[in-house]
Amino acid sequence: MDNTLYVGLSRQMVLKREMDIVANNIANADTNGFKVESLMTKEVPGAPAVTLGGPRPVKFVGDDGVARDFGQGGLRRTDAPFDVAIDGAGFFKVTTKAGERYTRDGHFRTDDTGRLTTQAGDVVSDDGGGEIVIDPSKTGQVTISDDGTVSQGTERIGKIGVFKFDSLSALSKTGNNLYQNPSNQQAAPVTDPKVRQGMLEGSNVNPILQITRMIEVSRAYEQTTQMMSAEADLTRNSIARLGRVQ
Repeated sequence: MDNTLYVGLSRQMVLKREMDIVANNIANADTNGFKVESLMTKEVPGAPAVTLGGPRPVKFVGDDGVARDFGQGGLRRTDAPFDVAIDGAGFFKVTTKAGERYTRDGHFRTDDTGRLTTQAGDVVSDDGGGEIVIDPSKTGQVTISDDGTVSQGTERIGKIGVFKFDSLSALSKTGNNLYQNPSNQQAAPVTDPKVRQGMLEGSNVNPILQITRMIEVSRAYEQTTQMMSAEADLTRNSIARLGRVQ
């Protein structure tokens, strides 16, 4: 296999990875708080096969990681008392079995003990890292103010924590619309959060742009395949002609 086929194969591997990311974006177009992703690529110099007069080194195509756009998604009204959306920067902190995680999905509920949790049962943290507990024996209406303060009737029972990072690159996705912080960077409370009760933040995916990108990736893959096929035919024909000359 010569250099052209190696380079084409590296390009196809990257395009396949990009197709997976685009398909995941489309699949999560209706997921609360989902952030659109895109693939970054890079040139990877590699030792070429022996080709007289050929370029050295050959530049292959490589996967350089996934970029994530944390831009604001649209807010939609649900009027559910435990649905909350962050209007602006920040993340909710939740406690899972695997440790602390962060999310933009504010589709919350209460468990059997009255704790505010995600739909998966992960406990939502207050601004100090503790729990927020709604007393099920009381009949007062639960309200959540714009700064995240949770009240039941006239009694203040806590404040939903909204946290931010100096660099969002500290966060890595763990699944279930959650992020973890594997870095040494510390999450800081947002001093003036804007929390909207009875609303949810949608994804920031533009389905039309993603479908367009999917078509572009598919065509690029097809064109690379055609190029590799033409190069293979050229090589076979050259070998056949050399054989006849000899």
